[in-house]
Amino acid sequence: MDLETTDHATIEAALVTDKGTMVVTFFPEQAPQHVASFLKLAQDGFYDGISFHRIVRNFMIQTGCPNSKEGATGQPGTGGPGYNLPAEFSDIHHERGILSMARSQDPNSAGSQFFIVHGEAAFLDRSYTVFGKVEEGLDVLDAIASIDCDFGPGGEKSSPQERVEIQSIELRPRQERAPQEEEAENGN
Repeated sequence: MDLETTDHATIEAALVTDKGTMVVTFFPEQAPQHVASFLKLAQDGFYDGISFHRIVRNFMIQTGCPNSKEGATGQPGTGGPGYNLPAEFSDIHHERGILSMARSQDPNSAGSQFFIVHGEAAFLDRSYTVFGKVEEGLDVLDAIASIDCDFGPGGEKSSPQERVEIQSIELRPRQERAPQEEEAENGN
C-alpha cells in the first residue's frame, strides 16, 4: 500500500496479537502526523514482536516500545522510533477502544508508544493525542486488559505476568461496518 498517495482515512489496520485481532481505523483529520507515523512504522514492521508492556485494567493497555521485544536490553516503556511528534490534541473523548499516543511530561514527546483505552479516561482528554479507534476486537482488548499484573518499576500494578505481543499489523482498505455497540444491541 502506498501511504504517500492513499487517503489515511480509507485505511484500517489489523493488529494481530497473541490474544486475537483488533481492527483499528484512524483520525487523520485530527492527528495527521501521528496517523502517518503509525502507518509507516506498521508498514515497516516496527511493531512486529513488540509486547503490551503496561496494562491497567479498566484504564488502558500500552504497547509500541521497541525495548519490549524479545532480547531487547532497554527498559520497556522507555524506547521509541528515534524521533518525537508534536502534540495534535483534539476533542475526541478518551473512551473504551480509543487509540492514543503515550508520551512523557513533554506534550511533544510522543513517538511509537500508544495505548488503547479500556475504561473511561476523560481526564486524558485534550492532553494526549487520539489518533484512532478499535472497530472490531473489543473482546481482544478485554482479554489483554484482564491479564494479571505485578507492580512495575514506578510502583504501579501494571507489569503483565503474561507476555502478549503484536505479532504483525496488516494495513488494508477500510471496510464498511456497523458500530460495535449497535451490533451488540441488535444481537440481544
